[in-house]
Amino acid sequence: MRQLAWLGTSRRDVRAFPEDARRRAGYELYLVQTGTEPSDWKPMPTVGLGVREIRIHTKLEHRVMYVTRLEGSIYVLHAFEKRTRKTASEDTELARTRLKDLLNTIRAARKTRNRK
Repeated sequence: MRQLAWLGTSRRDVRAFPEDARRRAGYELYLVQTGTEPSDWKPMPTVGLGVREIRIHTKLEHRVMYVTRLEGSIYVLHAFEKRTRKTASEDTELARTRLKDLLNTIRAARKTRNRK
């Protein structure tokens, strides 16, 4: 089973979900960890290649964006409550920024490893 790596405030944000949404998010992420697709997801190419969004439907709408295509862990980029039909540009941009920072960190680590 692959480990989860929480980027930025994503873990705190999921913990702030109402209990029913938090439990659902946990279960859906568990499915991802075991190599199974979540029950309701969509690709998020506007954030980056391989980024997916888990859609959680309770009284409110919640979303968890993650990427699995990178080595090692499953990276949870962003989690938020959705209030409109369209995903807010701030949420998309935050996930995109976190992915970019992650990729830069991975590249830097590879360069350091290759120098040794």
